[in-house]
Amino acid sequence: MNVERRSIEYIPDEERHGKVRNLFNIWFSGNMQLTPVMTGAATISLGLNLFWAMVAVVVGNLIGGLFMATHSAQGPKLGIPQMIQSRAQFGVIGAIIPLALVMVMYIGSVYYSGLLGAQAIHSALPGVPVWLAMVVLNGVTLVVTTYGYDLIHTLEKYFAIVFGLFFIYITVKAVQLPFPQHSWSMTSFKAGPFLMALSICATWLLTYAPYVADYSRYLPRNTSSKATFGWTYAGGVIGTIWPMTLGVLLIAASSKFGDNPNGFLAALVGPTLAPILYLVIVLGILGVNVLNLYCAFMATVTTIEPFTKIKITSVKRFVILGIIDAIATWIGIVGQGSLITIINDFLLMLQYIMVPWSAINLVDFYFLRRGKYSVRDIFDINGKYGRFNWICIGAYVITVIAQIPFMNVSGIYEGPISKAIGHADIAWIVALILPAVIYYFAMKIKSPSTNKAYRSKAVVNDA
Repeated sequence: MNVERRSIEYIPDEERHGKVRNLFNIWFSGNMQLTPVMTGAATISLGLNLFWAMVAVVVGNLIGGLFMATHSAQGPKLGIPQMIQSRAQFGVIGAIIPLALVMVMYIGSVYYSGLLGAQAIHSALPGVPVWLAMVVLNGVTLVVTTYGYDLIHTLEKYFAIVFGLFFIYITVKAVQLPFPQHSWSMTSFKAGPFLMALSICATWLLTYAPYVADYSRYLPRNTSSKATFGWTYAGGVIGTIWPMTLGVLLIAASSKFGDNPNGFLAALVGPTLAPILYLVIVLGILGVNVLNLYCAFMATVTTIEPFTKIKITSVKRFVILGIIDAIATWIGIVGQGSLITIINDFLLMLQYIMVPWSAINLVDFYFLRRGKYSVRDIFDINGKYGRFNWICIGAYVITVIAQIPFMNVSGIYEGPISKAIGHADIAWIVALILPAVIYYFAMKIKSPSTNKAYRSKAVVNDA
């Protein structure tokens, strides 16, 4: 298998390939790993009982999956990576604003997922220190990611089968654990913790939005948008609700799971299957981190391309990926801490910066441009999208600021509205609605006739 030739450029029709159902494998196996299990456990740590934590997991992921899958449907139509589409909204240079922020997300994701995998390796092989395990695991991630799109799709297909079978076994063992009295009580509802848990769970799939189309952009142009949406939604939602629910069950049965998740799971499956468990955990981390690292590469190239017109070769691809991977590995080595707290706060911080971007992108694609873009101008610093779109940038900045009263990041800041509603964080709701309204109406007022003409005449295959 050869190294992928394309990076951020348009994928021509003759290079389009693959089946839309493969999107299920990507988003199912990419989520069937320990990180979302820990996210599910975090909902219990907020003070919910088992029943309401599971409701938050299900409802949150059903909501988040809607936006994630809607972004995925853009891939076959435009044939370009997700974040480079931001140039049509923010301007070719202005798009660097969300790109810089999303880079933090990617590096953070590689860091905390890699740390979980490294701890699994250390648990299986105590003689291997965590730092060395992380270097090795992230090194393998680097090699796979360098080969790119086709190898990633192939691995995720087989990972989906392995993870599904093993998670069935773990789930059967988990439901047999003893749970505290009133775990399933519907009368123990706490509005503040529930809304916080709902935010964390909804944010999980919402934060896939900046790169979900990266894995559908090679599909043939005539791929059904409904099929793209459906397979992505099914894979993402099933692949998150299942492991998060498992995390809820495990932490509800014993708080020791949060202290040592790898060791707890090893004891749960028994000494015979423990080595397989560790292998599955490590492969799960590999499965999600190749997605994170691949898209970090896309975001980096998108950021520097307007200034350098860089042409990506196999060597440049490896070097850029290696630098990003090294940064995430270094952070993981020096920044170990309480994983539940890290994941909880990290996901909440992400929602403040990525959900407004998602709302603007979807409004632009589905309601203003109706999927009609000039791909050539997306790559032209002097093209029709301009260097900066101050309407979009303004809507984005206003929304980030407007979320402040609704924020609740434990130990860092809590806004007055969050305090008033039981310490819940519902900033993501503001982040979905406010920028969509501002951007839509401001763009319509700016040039209503231009928007109408653009929708009817613009094409996507002019690259």
